[in-house]
Amino acid sequence: MVAGTIAHSEGLEMGLLDGRVAVVTGAGRGLGRAHALALAAAGAHVVVNDLGAALNGEDTADTPAESVVAEITAAGGSAIADTGSVSDWESAGSILAHAIEAFGRLDAVVNNAGITRDKVIASASEQDFDATIAVHLKGTYALTHHAATYWREQSKAGNPVSGRIINTVSGAGMFGNVGQSAYGAAKSGIIGITLATALELRRYGVTVNAISPLARTRMTAGLLAEVADGTFDPVAPENASGVVAYLASAESGWLTGQVLRIEGNRLIRMRQWTPDGAYTSRGEGALTADELVDGVPLLFGTMPTGVTSLNK
Repeated sequence: MVAGTIAHSEGLEMGLLDGRVAVVTGAGRGLGRAHALALAAAGAHVVVNDLGAALNGEDTADTPAESVVAEITAAGGSAIADTGSVSDWESAGSILAHAIEAFGRLDAVVNNAGITRDKVIASASEQDFDATIAVHLKGTYALTHHAATYWREQSKAGNPVSGRIINTVSGAGMFGNVGQSAYGAAKSGIIGITLATALELRRYGVTVNAISPLARTRMTAGLLAEVADGTFDPVAPENASGVVAYLASAESGWLTGQVLRIEGNRLIRMRQWTPDGAYTSRGEGALTADELVDGVPLLFGTMPTGVTSLNK
């Protein structure tokens, strides 16, 4: 376990998350920082987890987790810092143990930690792929595993459970993007984890949802335009944090297994792999390659208009 000092100030009004305990990974900067601040402002005790590494994963002397804890406590909130690595199985468990030791329980996990290794696949290395998968996909899986184990034990012991897991995905994992094959694979995999574990954990009183925020962070530096001071910034990281706070609350217990995209001030419900049309074999058996020469264009609506004999 990584040692940390508990810092707490009284004075916050009752909030949606009053008394709940949340862990936010990658919370030293960007989206994670915004989430940690919002959760604390709503009354949660927050474990601010961040390695302090550079965006490419290299070690630095930065202590962003401590800086965010200082922000939270200065505003009257309750938080501790943690610098464990989500990509290490034992360390991931220690991050959650840190929360339970400090605050006596665990109610929400926000899987947000990430790095970038953006390269077209012909230029990417095995190390680029492994590092991306380790932080995004394995990190989410590891934290989810340890949280699920804790909540299952609490449920079996007869203790009330209101567990919440909020995973961070991306448009790259749903729609694809040049240079992000590894990143997109990791984010798509996190959607798979979300859907499966939502089914597994509902019996214990745990929900699992994912957010896909469009936000300006270190990972999107130079890609999203700046806005003038005093105007609403549609890609500010904090735009997604109200959604995170809601999903971390007891009020969201009815919602699980969902992917929610946040674009500016819009919350968008995503539908995963909904069937969109079908072509059925003209025979009694399996589809044949020969019939698909015309059948696939018909399915995709690209068959020239005048050909009607295949319409069914």
